[in-house]
Amino acid sequence: MTHRAHRSRFSMRPASQHFLRYICGRYWFSIRNKSHYLLEAGSIALRSRGFQPDTKTETIPRQRANLSARSMDATPENITMMQGFEWHVPADQKHWVRLEKQVPHLKKWGVDNIWLPPGCKASSSQSNGYDIYDFYDLGEFDQKGSIPTKWGTKTELLQLAHTAQQSGVGLYWDAVLNHKSGADRVEKCQVVEVDPKNRNWHVSGQYEIEAWVGFDFPGRGEEYSEMKYRGEHFTGVNYNNVNKKEAIYKIVGGWSDGWAETPDVDAENGNYDYLMGADLDHDHSEVENDILAWGRWLAEEIPLKGVRFDAVKHYSAKFLSKFVDEMNKVRGGEWFFVGEFWKNSLPDMKTYLNRMDHKFSLFDVPLVYNFSKISHGNSEDLRRVFDGTLVQENPIHSASAVTFVMNHDTQPNQSLATPIEGWFKPLAYALVLLRSKGYPCVWYGDLYGVKGDHPFPLSCGGALPKLMLARKLYSYGEQADYFDFRTCVGWVRYGTPDRPFGCAVVMSNAGPGWKQMHVGKVHAGEVWADVLNWQAKQVVIGTDGFGVFTCGQTSVSIWVNSAAEGREKFNRPFESNIY
Repeated sequence: MTHRAHRSRFSMRPASQHFLRYICGRYWFSIRNKSHYLLEAGSIALRSRGFQPDTKTETIPRQRANLSARSMDATPENITMMQGFEWHVPADQKHWVRLEKQVPHLKKWGVDNIWLPPGCKASSSQSNGYDIYDFYDLGEFDQKGSIPTKWGTKTELLQLAHTAQQSGVGLYWDAVLNHKSGADRVEKCQVVEVDPKNRNWHVSGQYEIEAWVGFDFPGRGEEYSEMKYRGEHFTGVNYNNVNKKEAIYKIVGGWSDGWAETPDVDAENGNYDYLMGADLDHDHSEVENDILAWGRWLAEEIPLKGVRFDAVKHYSAKFLSKFVDEMNKVRGGEWFFVGEFWKNSLPDMKTYLNRMDHKFSLFDVPLVYNFSKISHGNSEDLRRVFDGTLVQENPIHSASAVTFVMNHDTQPNQSLATPIEGWFKPLAYALVLLRSKGYPCVWYGDLYGVKGDHPFPLSCGGALPKLMLARKLYSYGEQADYFDFRTCVGWVRYGTPDRPFGCAVVMSNAGPGWKQMHVGKVHAGEVWADVLNWQAKQVVIGTDGFGVFTCGQTSVSIWVNSAAEGREKFNRPFESNIY
């Protein structure tokens, strides 16, 4: 079914005054001369078949008439992050070795940066590292039953870093700065119990407990740092060794001023300073100095490109701002920083970013909840997939949003599990990888599968690497959206003078569908095909620059010129058998 065409005109300011923003990674592209890049006048009505149209029509600018009118600055390459682990990676202490072997291969498929799992010694050699024990032990000292961490030794980590550098791949460290776990001994502390749902509400009087807050690091001694942690360095714990009772205990009695104040931490549950383990007091000068020193040490010890901060809403934003500033002193502004602010609240996320003066990015949590809702619904409205998301609502700071589909916390059977139906995964990844805004992160479990008691195969029918490669090769230039039907949407990326091929994307969360979309007269006569090979037919672009692009039932297709540079790369096998 189609709806009546609606045509209108639009005018452009002189090109010397007109700026178009392209965020492919992080990029500003300015037009300085009208002859460099022209827009075709007019607008088009969107058309689709097999779906009931709404009464309104949507108009979008047509493709620029001449993509190579004059040489321009080189278009920066799109970048993609990969989370380099899932929760149930085998605890065989070989993960650094596995990743190191995969790095060159991942680079060929479009991975530019890898988010590593927490590499500091945890309370157990089987642990993923979020129960951090010693900042300065990266798999070098015999502590907590092992020299290696779950992931491997420091030597293997350094070899991974070397291979990544040689391959042009950056590494992001997962920094757990909120708490400590696995103390070496107990100390007596004065505490009050608090209500878990309102941590400002005391449910007991002050009394003494034995808390696991003594950290001596006997295996490391004073190598790298002389700091030993005591009760005075913490604001709360969750276990009384005297009666074995679990509760949330706020440490009081002169050692601590209690929780960090809101809004320095999130106001959920009254005050969300406490999360787990022995909660660090970042207002204590010795704690602050030691962690800042650790950041400088880490930057010198491991050639990293960025840091992912765990649980940022649970500890002082003021302290984290200092930490970021300190890291930038070590290596200028070359770092990429992203925080895990896990809350399905766009206003709270924007407030936090403003409080941090946009010094780093946040993961777009609301987008993942939207993906989950749509995938479980009955023909949900795809046009609203970006409603209430960071990537949509923060256009000036679009790189503030790290877009993703799943991670180690949201994977099945985890505490923050946010299930996304398998059929929707390719659509979700197309929405984060092939659009102009956001910094996409693909997940290890979707590339290689999930281990553990509830294993899952790799997602997208094995097509996720092709989606990544399509981003790397073709997803450039102005974006024209065809979000005109509830269950079928599409968009076009028009390319740039030096990356001229572009792409057209169509997806449906109902039956098979098609859209007539404009890719530009410059492509007239070209034969386009689906890089995923899920659509067998080919599309010949008309003299008016339009093509009719199809997708299957509950599926997505990515259309590119069959003769485009790089098409042969999609025929290579992806090495998914990492184990």
